[in-house]
Amino acid sequence: MKVKFVSKLSKMSDAIFIILSKKSSLKNLGLKDEFIKEILRSIDNKGFKFKLNEMLEINNLSDKKLKSIFVYGLGNKLNNISFLDYEKIGGRITELTKSKNQISVIIDKDVSNDEFLMRLGYGSILGSYEFNKYKTKNLRKSELSLIEIITNNSLKINRNFNRYKCIAEGVFFARDLVNEPSNILYPKEYANRIKKLKKYGLKIEVFGETKMKALKMDSLLGVGQGSQRESQLVLMHWNGNKAKKTKPLCFVGKGVCFDSGGISIKPSNKMEEMIGDMGGSAAVVGTMLSLAKRKAKVNAIGVVGLVENMPDGKAQKPGDIVKSMSGQTIEIQNTDAEGRLVLADALWYAQKRFQPELMIDLATLTGAMVVSLGSLIAGLFSNNDKLSKQIFEAGFNVDEKVWRMPLHKNYDKLMNSKNADVQNINYVGGAGSTTAAQFLQRFVLNKTPWAHLDIAGMAFSKYGGALNSSGATGFGVRLLNELVEENYE
Repeated sequence: MKVKFVSKLSKMSDAIFIILSKKSSLKNLGLKDEFIKEILRSIDNKGFKFKLNEMLEINNLSDKKLKSIFVYGLGNKLNNISFLDYEKIGGRITELTKSKNQISVIIDKDVSNDEFLMRLGYGSILGSYEFNKYKTKNLRKSELSLIEIITNNSLKINRNFNRYKCIAEGVFFARDLVNEPSNILYPKEYANRIKKLKKYGLKIEVFGETKMKALKMDSLLGVGQGSQRESQLVLMHWNGNKAKKTKPLCFVGKGVCFDSGGISIKPSNKMEEMIGDMGGSAAVVGTMLSLAKRKAKVNAIGVVGLVENMPDGKAQKPGDIVKSMSGQTIEIQNTDAEGRLVLADALWYAQKRFQPELMIDLATLTGAMVVSLGSLIAGLFSNNDKLSKQIFEAGFNVDEKVWRMPLHKNYDKLMNSKNADVQNINYVGGAGSTTAAQFLQRFVLNKTPWAHLDIAGMAFSKYGGALNSSGATGFGVRLLNELVEENYE
């Protein structure tokens, strides 16, 4: 579905969506008198009050080419409506008009802010996402192909709107990755899909198991040794600031394409949801795609560790000890605490090779995070107050919220192993998300500003909302783009 900003109402539209704060504003929209009369008649008959998010659909119009007119209320306090509100209204537009082919959107003349109009279009695009590629029956696919938003400033807005389209494409790519079943999207296929992003200007490197063994990434490799699928490490380079040599920003993602739990196997109930245990890596890939497509003036590196965690005669076992790339030894007490093992080597490699300005990892890491914050807010752990503040504000601005959780040396003690340098779960129980973050911090050099985002409750939604259907959310792509643009471009 496309969104365009145009200067006048199209004759091709089969519906008009009018967004108003009060009845008197109808006279200033340039509509035909016959339309205004029909709208006023319906408004009076239905007792429409123009409250925020109140909606009225008008059918059986005198113009038989036009199927419907929708009137949507903005309320009488326009100053209280935020950018995010306009995005959600845009998503609502798409939801309500899916059965139409092309619609025109006219908004109250009192809303003259170009950014509001772009957010309206952005929300419309985000709300259009569907994942139905494997359905052959009972397929309900949106017919909506074009939304035209009427404005006197169409040329400028279309030019500036490209940024939002590029971010939405990154979000959609991330959602597609998370929604794919693991028999289709296994590590090597995942790496192949990333390689295709070269056409957008990304430089891609792919390491197979032979290369990772040479690098002594036994922590990552141990997770995938029970799978018939070869593990992969993929690096994405975006050099958008060629004028100035700067240390890159580094984003690292957990990419467990399927997590059975390994020998410490999960309960069968809802195990099918573990196709989404690579949501952190999808956020990183979607972000790198967005940065490349919108030509972001920043140097950035994306690193994703791609594995399957399966039970097998060759699988890693509780009690095993492996040596990470950092040289630290890890006692495996639970093979279902595998994401941190993947990240340990990916984080270490990223900072040793690239010496980044900052490093942010994203992972569907712990069920304990869902217990703590549910599916409304992601957990943030960090060794740097400035970076934490930037991430918090970026998340708030795009409605991908985070909340800072504690890191403390006393929690760190719970991860000490009797037989190795560290163990992969804590030995007393409780504080599962914090101790997982403490584990990761052992693989971060002290001078590197680092943040860990535990997105276990955020990568997948059972219910959906105005900006996404149920399923994968693409959480993290919008947040990281906002972080980069506001602080590092």
